[in-house]
Amino acid sequence: MKKYTNGVLLAALLALGSGCAKDWLTPKPLSFYAPENTFIDANGMEGALVACLRNMRYEWYGDGAPIITETIFSEVAIEGTTDKSGPAQDLNLMITPDANLNSTDYNKIGWYWYEGFKGVKYANVVISRIDDAKYASEAERNAVLGKAYFHRAYRYYKLTQQFGDVPLILKEITEPKLDFYSTKREVILQQMKEDLEFAEQWVPDNVDKGEVTKGAVSHLLTKINLALGKFDDAIKSASNVIDGGVYTLMKNRFGVDRNNASRNVIWDLHRPENKSLAENREALMLVIDRINMDGNFEGGMQIMRQTVPQWYNTINTPSGRKGTSDAADIELDQSTIYGRGLGRCRGTRYSTQNIWTDPKDLRHVKGNWMTMEDLVYNHPDLKKNNDPYYGKPLQLYNATGVRLSTDTIRSWFGWPHYKLYVPDPQNKPARGGNSDWYVFRLAETYLLRAEAYYWKGNLASAAMDLNAVRTRAGAKEMAPADVNIGTILDERARELYYEEGRKTELTRIAYLFALTGKAAYNGKTYNLENFSENNFFYDRIMEKNEFYNKGVVTNHGDRYTMSPYHVLWPIPRNAIRSNTQGRINQNKGYSGYEENVPALTKIEQ
Repeated sequence: MKKYTNGVLLAALLALGSGCAKDWLTPKPLSFYAPENTFIDANGMEGALVACLRNMRYEWYGDGAPIITETIFSEVAIEGTTDKSGPAQDLNLMITPDANLNSTDYNKIGWYWYEGFKGVKYANVVISRIDDAKYASEAERNAVLGKAYFHRAYRYYKLTQQFGDVPLILKEITEPKLDFYSTKREVILQQMKEDLEFAEQWVPDNVDKGEVTKGAVSHLLTKINLALGKFDDAIKSASNVIDGGVYTLMKNRFGVDRNNASRNVIWDLHRPENKSLAENREALMLVIDRINMDGNFEGGMQIMRQTVPQWYNTINTPSGRKGTSDAADIELDQSTIYGRGLGRCRGTRYSTQNIWTDPKDLRHVKGNWMTMEDLVYNHPDLKKNNDPYYGKPLQLYNATGVRLSTDTIRSWFGWPHYKLYVPDPQNKPARGGNSDWYVFRLAETYLLRAEAYYWKGNLASAAMDLNAVRTRAGAKEMAPADVNIGTILDERARELYYEEGRKTELTRIAYLFALTGKAAYNGKTYNLENFSENNFFYDRIMEKNEFYNKGVVTNHGDRYTMSPYHVLWPIPRNAIRSNTQGRINQNKGYSGYEENVPALTKIEQ
């Protein structure tokens, strides 16, 4: 895009230097950047898709990153902010169509709605204008079109799992339009499947890191095949990636720390410097983020600020003194290594303790995984006062059983240091700086195929795919008899924390239980007729998430609540109100549902 833009600027400068001929004085209404002048070749079309890549990146970056909202609407984490009301904790009270649904301090539900449709818009510009440009070959044209199809399908996959039935927009909108209608979720997904099957034929794998690859197309197609209940197709599209010879699980040491014997391949896989290396053959789709890169959030990911406990603020020594400091320039500097966390995305007991039953699992060994007891009392005043606990490991209780942390929700839990540690040279204390990030990774492809085999009843093949991921991490193999959707979700939680959209995947699976009528491991069956009142999504969270199932109350007095209808998020009220000549339906459980009309079941040409 930079080369293309520079060429346009050079042409402009040459024109300016051509003297004062009369034709130069003739008004020309079209700028160099008008569509008629930009979308003229493959480079121009690729430049338009940069907007899609940019917005894809934003999901994991900045303060209160949207991925946190995906993560806390699940069994693996909760919103840990405890010093104010407003964050998404009392979901029954706070999550409404009229609420603030796009705020760092509340939630990012509205971000997914509006940014999702922005991504659709950017992709549709290329799709609608694909034949306005000239290409070197049919293959070049179809590769560009396939990438645009990927971006549109990526947004619609998320939108249909987050919000259910939504408007389907398949072409560029060039004039005001106020008559949108919701289209059935499965109709949208079927169209995305057909688009991706085309893209799978034409999008290549030999592209720059950060661009759409054939592997990413097949991976997304697998998710959509699963969402549609087309399990044989899901096995085929996943196998195209796994068995295609281009990608492989990283099992040997590589990258910047490969000679550091105290580390391991799991550490290597998640180093910021290693994600986009050519030798990393596990990455299917990446977003690229570097210091001073255009479009970055100021300060980078801020991932440690979001996900690490607020260890520096509410923990005392057994002698009664303030025990920890977030200062960076002190003898025992812990903030540079672990970050000045806020505990905003707070792991549950399920994700930080209960699923870690194998002591040899590299994802949970000391050095990769942090517990609070791995931190030490580091406040400089302790040393000045000759406190005997200076430099000693933190402890939650003193000898008489008195708790030493005044807020264990946001200040006392374990975390995957190997994944969440992003060095931050720009901030002191560290927040978590710039890093490339995985959108899709081959390990998830294995887990998706394992799930497809599960739905087919082929537990032996499902176990083989699960074990490919487990044994790479040093964990023992799982027996076919132990495979169910719960153990598959457990493995996803171990492998994909803060990578996957957990709420999206849970809702997809809940839909499948309702669609197939298959009994879940809890013995229950579900159906689509009462999906918003009785679903696997809610039952899974109530089973595993102790904050919701016990109604935990924060120090500020806010209770954690959730209901079955949270399986789908509310459509923001403004989106419905502004659509004055049509009808965007509201999801059941939220005000405005009573005004719904039947969703479209066919695609309007």
